[in-house]
Amino acid sequence: MAERLVYVSRLVRLSLLGVDGAAVGQIADVVLSAWGGREAPDVRGFVVALQRRRVFVAAGRMAELGHEGARLRGAINLRQFELRPGELLVAGQLLGRSLRGRRVVDLAIRPDPVVSFAWEVATVALASPRRLGRRRPVEVVDWPEATELFSVRSPVGREAAAIGALHPAEMASVIRGLPLARRRVLAAALDDDRLADLLEELSEDEQLRIVEGLDAERLAHVLDEMEADDAADLLGEFSTERQGALLEAMTPDEAAPVRRLLDYDPDTAGGLMNPEPVILRPSVTVAEALARMRDPELSATLAAQVFVTQPPTDTPTGRYLGVAGYQRLLREPPPRPIGRCLDDRPEPVPADASAAEVAARVAAYDALAVAVTDPTGRLVGAVTVDDVLDRVLPPNWRDHRRTTAHGP
Repeated sequence: MAERLVYVSRLVRLSLLGVDGAAVGQIADVVLSAWGGREAPDVRGFVVALQRRRVFVAAGRMAELGHEGARLRGAINLRQFELRPGELLVAGQLLGRSLRGRRVVDLAIRPDPVVSFAWEVATVALASPRRLGRRRPVEVVDWPEATELFSVRSPVGREAAAIGALHPAEMASVIRGLPLARRRVLAAALDDDRLADLLEELSEDEQLRIVEGLDAERLAHVLDEMEADDAADLLGEFSTERQGALLEAMTPDEAAPVRRLLDYDPDTAGGLMNPEPVILRPSVTVAEALARMRDPELSATLAAQVFVTQPPTDTPTGRYLGVAGYQRLLREPPPRPIGRCLDDRPEPVPADASAAEVAARVAAYDALAVAVTDPTGRLVGAVTVDDVLDRVLPPNWRDHRRTTAHGP
């Protein structure tokens, strides 16, 4: 019988079901014990996201575990998850690490051959550096060939892992309360994707103070992980010379939309927009559109609607036709083409419209996003309500949010 392996990259974000079959939350990470020098590192449990809370579920509480999701075999403790000494987070701490010149891109676990409802590390997937125009070759090795990966990190590494397990807004709140030198040390110890999440929750001034001192290659990796509009906002704070160097160091596919955004005034619709909203052809069915909108990688504001254009559907697209909102699509027959489900309101805004004009359009229609078009009627992006609020609220609004959230 083939060995049963479960890959962490496929496991995270899957549903966790209760004993009654109802969805309880989503698996966010896997907690390992550090390597003790003999046996394979074992799985201590799982971090589960329950709305805004992250809780710990011991491995023994899992009745089933696979690439389709997981099922509990008992109740869980709803206390906020905290990483303990001697523990490692796979997604939040190990994936993305460098190991002998390669990056850790996945990790597989398998059932313990002796203990019921227990799991242990099986293999590690390593990727060589990306070559332009080519996919990165991946090599899967047995865990004994990567034992240094499972050693206990320094106190700074453990603290960074604990911060990295928080919601991005909570990460930002913790970081703001630390001295600047400590912020930089912890931020540098975060994995690329978690540092990107953190930076997206900070003002440009706060971002600059934290990334100062990062080498160009590391900062480019972080910019790759950021949303294109957020990356452009941060790059806009640098000199033209440093902008160019960082864009050259970024992955070409990630750098291209950022370059386009930097051509716009930051206080216009073009400067505010996300250049990669959900864009579909009019022939796509309602069922296909809804499936695309369920992508867990999409933010709530971008997942609320699809923008419909003539091909091509990469920005700048063919002629913009209209928008189809999530609620409208839920009321339509699944086989119906979305081209027959379009709303022509709100009307798109031109790329040179001011932030105030965009805010007025969003408010007038209670919209979560509004299309941005060029003079020829092609879609070039979409401005979401959170992007508008970021621009029109006072510069210190994040500090006010932190104060009101935690009391006087």
